[in-house]
Amino acid sequence: MSGGKDPIGLAHVLDIVCPMHVLLDGTGHIRHAGPSFQKLRPDKPFIGQRLMEVMELRRPRASGSMASLLELEGQKLHFALRAPPRTELKGVLVALPDREGAVLNLSFGISIVEAVRDYALTGADFAATDLTVEMLYLVEAKSAAMEELRRLNMRLNGARRLAEEQAHTDKLTGLKNRRAMDAALSRVVGAGEEFALVHLDLDRFKQVNDTFGHAAGDQVLQTVARRMTAATREADTLIRVGGDEFLLLLSDFGGRERLVQLAERLIREIERPIPFGDNELTVSASIGASLSSDYDMAVPECMMDDADTALYAAKAAGRRGFRIYSGDLGRMGGA
Repeated sequence: MSGGKDPIGLAHVLDIVCPMHVLLDGTGHIRHAGPSFQKLRPDKPFIGQRLMEVMELRRPRASGSMASLLELEGQKLHFALRAPPRTELKGVLVALPDREGAVLNLSFGISIVEAVRDYALTGADFAATDLTVEMLYLVEAKSAAMEELRRLNMRLNGARRLAEEQAHTDKLTGLKNRRAMDAALSRVVGAGEEFALVHLDLDRFKQVNDTFGHAAGDQVLQTVARRMTAATREADTLIRVGGDEFLLLLSDFGGRERLVQLAERLIREIERPIPFGDNELTVSASIGASLSSDYDMAVPECMMDDADTALYAAKAAGRRGFRIYSGDLGRMGGA
């Protein structure tokens, strides 16, 4: 390729079979750049520039002269563009006849994914026999598969959380169930917190069911659940044990006086008439409680039994009442 001529059409051939090549003259200046290589700097033609001003030879080390480059003929060369983004390239150099220049063929190697992104490369920028295109398809397929796995994992985690929530939720009222109470009790006992266990049972609920049917009973339970939720704190654990019985776990509840006030408020709210068709349904509540501060060691099972005892003492005293457990059941508060 003497004097810049290309009598055999070498540049045209290389553009097709090696679109990432550069043709160098005897002084190391670029005489021709393949179309894909030129896309790395579309606004600044490479022709006429010294190769080593465009790229840095990182391995193996050489002086940068054309003579030193020709000594590396056939070896694997590692380059990086000098201007950002400093894309890394791999290449191999072959001298032209009479060593009046050389062909340097280049590739992106492992930086191909970043190069496609940075330079908007397409399949047309690679030789038809270049396996890079197939590799890009594999990378794209892997990325798509990983994204699908990520979405699937999110769905599975969401389904697991939903299943766990449903396993701890009463379907009729949306309150927590007994399994959730066991977990909450373990938490407060393990933390050494003072807490109260409150057992609430509806008065006259059976009469509503017998008179108006189970649909009316369900309406009562759902309404009572909403009113109890509104009357308690978000930090409180509110449980439907089953039937018309409810449990509350109250941590940091403010002492006996606050507990009495809460019980009175619950009874007032529950006693408000509940619309059902053309009728108004009326129930009340009896409440018993046990306080962890009354025990040398708070044992949830024992406290649960004692709250039940206080509840039935409240019912025996005429219903619509509240008692805190003591050995003689002499501590009565509210209503």
